[in-house]
Amino acid sequence: MIPPGAEAALADSWEYFLHLAVVLAPLFLGASFLVGLAQEYLPPERVEELLRSRDHGSGNVLATGLGAVTPFCSCSTVPVLAGLLSAGAPLGMSFSFLLASPIVNWIAVVLLFGLFGPVVTAAYVVAALACAIVGGLVVGALDLDRYVKDVRITAGGRQVATDGGAAAAGGCCDPDPTPAADGCCERDATAPTRTHAERVSAAGRGAGSFFRDTFPYLLVGITVGALIHGAVPAETLQRVAGPGNPLATPLAALAGAPIYVSLSGMLPIAHSLTEAGIPIGTVIAFVIGGAGISVPNLILLNKLFERRLLAIYATTVVTIGVVVGVLFNTLLSGVL
Repeated sequence: MIPPGAEAALADSWEYFLHLAVVLAPLFLGASFLVGLAQEYLPPERVEELLRSRDHGSGNVLATGLGAVTPFCSCSTVPVLAGLLSAGAPLGMSFSFLLASPIVNWIAVVLLFGLFGPVVTAAYVVAALACAIVGGLVVGALDLDRYVKDVRITAGGRQVATDGGAAAAGGCCDPDPTPAADGCCERDATAPTRTHAERVSAAGRGAGSFFRDTFPYLLVGITVGALIHGAVPAETLQRVAGPGNPLATPLAALAGAPIYVSLSGMLPIAHSLTEAGIPIGTVIAFVIGGAGISVPNLILLNKLFERRLLAIYATTVVTIGVVVGVLFNTLLSGVL
């Protein structure tokens, strides 16, 4: 026997699920194509090449921008980070890339636009990028290079090595590499030049593969969001994460980490929370915390950072989430 009210709640959840699916599926497919284009024009090796000769300041700005537009997940962001450090890139600049990469990307921007509109999306991007730049500058000023582990990471057919943030002599990521017997340093010299049409075609094929691989995570997020919308009383959510709880924003920044699956799955949940009346800043803190300090991300970074540096990274992400959340709650409380 179905409990009283459960049938109506399930019907409401199903209606909300269909609404989100209709809105987000085409947006997600379009964002997948943008991811494919970014992968064609900005592969990891190109990102490292652009950042090797940079220094503090302008390098932090460029690193943040590249972290935002390159569609690397944690499993590829960490090898790129190792490549930057092995090439002698400053730790602070590398940190700006690391902070921006999971928080701002094509998927986040497109889905945020579809769910929350241009004002919230623009404010999110600007605030997150600014915090990534500042966070990298602060870390760079603290002289923390000694907390980078001396490790070798193999990814994408190449090997990079870190040694306390110093360049690895003779490694495949040296600024002026010499071709090696295994060909790992010959990519740029021997890779055929492709036309723009060929790159777009490859991006389309990659978009289909990316869409198939990651769409299930979006469906999980839509399902959870629909269940929250239809089955969880708004009063309960308001009591836990509403404006009456002064700790709601920092707790939200921490709560996102253990339930994070992917950013595409977090945003439908975030939308359902705002629909229930949770302040937009608290929801944004939840998204930033989940994307930046997810369990998979921390596990991978643990291979590269000593515990103190890993703790500094996690603290920086939570701080960014809280700062952006408080700004949103203060300045954008009337937008939604």
